[in-house]
Formats: sequence, structure tokens, C-alpha cells
Amino acid sequence: MTAATPAEHATRPRAVLIGPPGSGKTTIGRLLADRLGVGFRDTDADVEATAGKTVSDIFVEDGEEHFRELEAAAVRLALAEHAGVLALGGGAILRPETQELLAGHTVVYLEVGLGEAVERVGLGAARPLLVLNPRARLRKLMEQRRPIYERLATLRVSTEGRDPEEIVEQIVKELPA
Repeated sequence: MTAATPAEHATRPRAVLIGPPGSGKTTIGRLLADRLGVGFRDTDADVEATAGKTVSDIFVEDGEEHFRELEAAAVRLALAEHAGVLALGGGAILRPETQELLAGHTVVYLEVGLGEAVERVGLGAARPLLVLNPRARLRKLMEQRRPIYERLATLRVSTEGRDPEEIVEQIVKELPA
């Protein structure tokens, strides 16, 4: 890790992407970062790097609560030091302290319907919260989290049936200067 310059400390992420699994946070985040000429960071990847194992392995071996603690720390650090595009894990917004940290940031909620989310995630994907009945679990997660996503969002963008470049174009147009 390199030391941040004073200018980087004063900079907040250009955009923080939130949304359920399958909404396109990683895909859209990478494209948006490229388009804006900034770095991309994913808090799930940060958690994996810190723990030295996959998110799925953390859930199985250490439990969801431990994962959520690592995730909250990763979000806190990324919001403080990352000046590019930041993608949060789908459940990162569940913690009240994370919700408070997001205040004042440009938060982009990537909306997606259940059918398309299931297609994108795949029913056999290694998503720890979607084991057993993935479609029903995903529906429940989406219903529980939607009000939080909507409340935190400064921008809401539907990804349903849309090309990633089209979504990025919309976000770029709507981002604050």
C-alpha cells in the first residue's frame, strides 16, 4: 500500500455503488472507473485480501457476523482513502454505522429485478447467503434491503435489460460535477 498524498486524503470516492447480488456493481464499477479515469475498488475483494480467503470460506469457517465485521472495516477504510469508484457488497448497507458513513457520498443504487438478478448470479454460484433455495433467498434479501438501498441512494439507476455501457453513460451524466 502506498502513502496517500494530501490531495487524495481530501478526495472522496467519485461514486459508491450499492445494490443486491446480480445488480452489476462490479461490472458497472469497473466500466465507470475506466470511463472516469479513476481506480476501481470492491470491498468484497478487500475483505478477501485481509482474511486471506474467499467470502464464501469466511461465511462457512468464521460465520456471517465475522464477515460483516471485516466488511464494515473494509468499507470504512475505502470511504476514507479511495478517490475512485467503490463497489460495496450487497449486504454492507445493513450496518447502521455504514449507513452513517455513506451520508454525504454520491451513492448509486443499481436496481435490478429478481428474474434478471437470478440470471446474472446463477443458481449454482458460490454465494453464501443464497444456499438451499437461491431464488427464494435472493427475493427475500432484495425485499429486506430495498428500503435501505433507496434511502441511501443519491442516484437510482435501473440495470434491468440494459447494456452496461448505457448504464455507465447514464451514471456519468447524473454524477455531480
